[in-house]
Amino acid sequence: MLDHLSLQVLDLEAACAFYDAVLAPLNSRRLLEYPGAVGYGDQFPSFWVGQATDRIPNRPVHVAFTASDREAVVTFFTTAKALGAEVLHEPRIWPEYHPGYFGAFVRDPDGNNVEAVHHTFG
Repeated sequence: MLDHLSLQVLDLEAACAFYDAVLAPLNSRRLLEYPGAVGYGDQFPSFWVGQATDRIPNRPVHVAFTASDREAVVTFFTTAKALGAEVLHEPRIWPEYHPGYFGAFVRDPDGNNVEAVHHTFG
């Protein structure tokens, strides 16, 4: 349903350093850069970070990135933790979502709830 999503950040350099590192295990990378904005994805940019143009505080959002397997979720998590990200939930199965939902949650430099998730069905 969504084509792309963009977050406004207070420190673009810090946000990009975070997303460069944690999106790599999820097979995503910087694809486009414009003054004040960077687009990430695997074939086309579907996730963007942009420099905030005002000091109005953003409400934290939740962003979940698809992982190819559980190992990628764990690598995302360990990478984020090594960068000093606040741990919200360590990698585990979330049966309340569905029996094959394996996810990990951290906060990005702007306080957003960022997740990597792998779905196993059947």
